[in-house]
Amino acid sequence: MTAGWLRTGEVAEAAGVNVQTLRYYHRRGLLEEPQRSNGGHRLYPRETVTVLRVIKAAQRLGFTLDEVAELVEAASHRHGRDRGLQVRATAKLAEVERKIADLEAIRQTLIQALDAGCDDLVACAGSPCCPLPFSELAGGERHVDVK
Repeated sequence: MTAGWLRTGEVAEAAGVNVQTLRYYHRRGLLEEPQRSNGGHRLYPRETVTVLRVIKAAQRLGFTLDEVAELVEAASHRHGRDRGLQVRATAKLAEVERKIADLEAIRQTLIQALDAGCDDLVACAGSPCCPLPFSELAGGERHVDVK
């Protein structure tokens, strides 16, 4: 093999992904077109391992593959200093903070339900002292008369 070039399996193993992931990222346009050996094998530059690791790290930070693709695209078409990552990271941070706030509200409500001794969802939902926001979640109170 040519020095500096890796075959598909070698790239996947070095980056900690499976071969199907590597091929999928290639189809999605996240990776450049590989060279071909005389025998037809795909040959990737060693930098592909770094790109794959960056993609996986970005996903762990909450970026979707579409967002990662935008970041990769922005990085490959730099005109001067690209601020794409700054803008996207700021937006992602705001999204994460909203999710944390939502999760904290859920946590507090569940603590209140445990403290109130809620054990039966139907009985609890009908009680005015129930801390679980059933009526809010259902879009407001809806009373049905059963005769």
